[in-house]
Amino acid sequence: MGGAMSHQTIAVSHQDGITRIALNRPEVMNALNSVMRAEITAAFSDPGAGCRCIVLTGTGRAFCSGQDLTDARAGLDVERILRDEYEPMLAAITGAPVPVIAAVNGVAAGAGANLALAADVVIAAESAVFLQAFSRIGLIPDAGGTHIIPRSVGAARAMGMMLFAEPVTARQAANWGMIWETAPDAEFEAVATARAQTLAQGPTRAYLAIREALAASGGNDMQAQLALEARLQGEMARTSDFTEGVTAFLEKRHARFTGF
Repeated sequence: MGGAMSHQTIAVSHQDGITRIALNRPEVMNALNSVMRAEITAAFSDPGAGCRCIVLTGTGRAFCSGQDLTDARAGLDVERILRDEYEPMLAAITGAPVPVIAAVNGVAAGAGANLALAADVVIAAESAVFLQAFSRIGLIPDAGGTHIIPRSVGAARAMGMMLFAEPVTARQAANWGMIWETAPDAEFEAVATARAQTLAQGPTRAYLAIREALAASGGNDMQAQLALEARLQGEMARTSDFTEGVTAFLEKRHARFTGF
């Protein structure tokens, strides 16, 4: 993608309504340190004018190997880091102003796996693996893993993943419902780009309303969810994208959504 702008630990580029955020510490398999967390948070909070989809991916052979453990050797206040750095980063991803695709190009381990799973849609190369590696060093999964994973794969699979810390292949992850889809390595970039282009050309406000409705569904009973659907649907019905969508349907042509 064109228009690249370099940062210290990530590479950000913009093209055709898509902002691509690439974790860029390949020498340590894109391990997360304090600077990277701050840069991810900032990039998701302000993905640039005209952005209608964000793609999060990794540089090199890994997506993200999780927390940089050299920080731990230096003495890490884990609770403070989770509260002050991880929580804002994950909030920026789950609350991004446009839909988010995680394009998992390689291993996604520990917090790196849960960083990917926080995206709206996860697409993985067939060679990628997901690993809840925390118990190997005497920790529990964090970065939202204990919330996200059991809701997608069920309690039994989530518990096994976390206790045994065994790799889950991309194909397993797709079969279990943990991610949306896999693609052969040779086609992975093209598939992820095509998916991003679809979202970048779509009804952005409706996508965000879908995210809001699904996020609320776990804590709502049917009555509350129906009320939320009615409110959100009323808002969507007042958008120009809805008018365009109906007009395009009646005129038997593809809709030209603007995101408003």
